[in-house]
Amino acid sequence: MTLDKFRPYISRFLDPFVKGFDRIGMSPDGVSIVAFGMAVLAAGAFFLGGRAAPVWYAVAAALVFLNGWLDIVDGALAREQEVASAGGDLLDHVLDRYADIVIIAGLAAGIGDYLLGFLAVTGVVMTSYLGTQAQAVGLDRVYGGLVGRADRLAIIGVVGFLAYPVSGEVAGLTLIGWLLVFLAVVGHLTALQRFFYSWSALE
Repeated sequence: MTLDKFRPYISRFLDPFVKGFDRIGMSPDGVSIVAFGMAVLAAGAFFLGGRAAPVWYAVAAALVFLNGWLDIVDGALAREQEVASAGGDLLDHVLDRYADIVIIAGLAAGIGDYLLGFLAVTGVVMTSYLGTQAQAVGLDRVYGGLVGRADRLAIIGVVGFLAYPVSGEVAGLTLIGWLLVFLAVVGHLTALQRFFYSWSALE
């Protein structure tokens, strides 16, 4: 299950944003950088949600959704401006990985659970690595598996909104703690799925 496969069906919703960015002279790389900025702000808000006031979780969730939306817009803008390039694709993927890392770092730092944060971020990074490594060995880029990046951002956003009104712990973990557990477990399982899919395709 992955939301990435639905990207072609939302193109009509992208048009106002694509045309707006194009009108003000924004480049796809510029949109990618703005998207990364949203991720950094989201990480800070997640940290404040755990350390200061839970309302910051709702702010963080909104910023995560903005990051995900802009991550779709940059590619559409590149096609609109006919400037799609390998360099732009490289920048987009590098910033996406850093965005994943800082968001999870913010979640973990907010609740002070760095072990869970480590397990979650390694699962997420390995999921993405296996997707592109398949391409490096001659296969198509792999987007499948339990949870792709679009799914992950949607889940983080929804849980972020829920973490504002929902407090308390279950089995010693807050809602954010369980989110990190989910990201860790499902991330590594998705990475393994992609590995075995690629391994089988190479045989």
